[in-house]
Amino acid sequence: MSDRGHLSFTESGQGPAVIFLHGIGGGARSWAPQLAELGADYRAIALDLPGYGTSPPLKSVNFACLSAALLRFVDEQQIDTFHLVGHSIGGMIAQEFVANNSNRLKTLTLSATSPAFGRPDGEFQRAFIAARMKPLESGRTMADVATTLVPELTGPEANKKGLELAHACMSAVLPDTYRTMMECLVTFDRKDNLPNIQVPTLLLAGSADTQAPAAMMERMASKIPNAQFHCMDGLGHLANLEAPDTFNSALSGFLADHEKGDTHVSC
Repeated sequence: MSDRGHLSFTESGQGPAVIFLHGIGGGARSWAPQLAELGADYRAIALDLPGYGTSPPLKSVNFACLSAALLRFVDEQQIDTFHLVGHSIGGMIAQEFVANNSNRLKTLTLSATSPAFGRPDGEFQRAFIAARMKPLESGRTMADVATTLVPELTGPEANKKGLELAHACMSAVLPDTYRTMMECLVTFDRKDNLPNIQVPTLLLAGSADTQAPAAMMERMASKIPNAQFHCMDGLGHLANLEAPDTFNSALSGFLADHEKGDTHVSC
């Protein structure tokens, strides 16, 4: 294992860079609908986080190290400033990154995420990890986990193709990576930094998301100066796959406004 390995990634198009960070059950290809759309106007890059795809795992997995891995990647790619899009735990990594590297960001988009999870040694956190790991510890595979979990994560408006891709991505996650990232997840707390975020920020929530509820994300948005909040009806935790057109429309409009230098904020 290495803290200096090169991250694997998928990219599409040319132009201003947009970097996508996936969730625990995802991977670079979970952003395929976004790369297909945004590649027309941007250099859209979807990373495999450490331990995913062919990205080597880290020796120590915490949010500081995951943020540092992103910083190394953009430096290696000679990307000075960029738009950052983070989903779920990817949104937490994005919050960690902006706390220390805001000068590198043009915009920040947070999808289906939260500003904190709580105490890593708390009863809720221990129960959360135990529930998530129980199927694997009883001999089931990540494909079995995906079969159960993907329907719980998605809303009534999810399209079949998106559900199939979500299942495929989660099935490909290594069990050790899944556990390590779950254990990292419950340590996150950047709520005190929300008022300090100065880059243009968009928060995207699904009305049917039970993991990062829309009401919580709206409160989160209210703590970030001039942040925009957008709720997508009938979608759950995997909105970018459930209804790519809806997700892409909200994201691309936000990016275009700020690429043109338009800093207007709408409610």
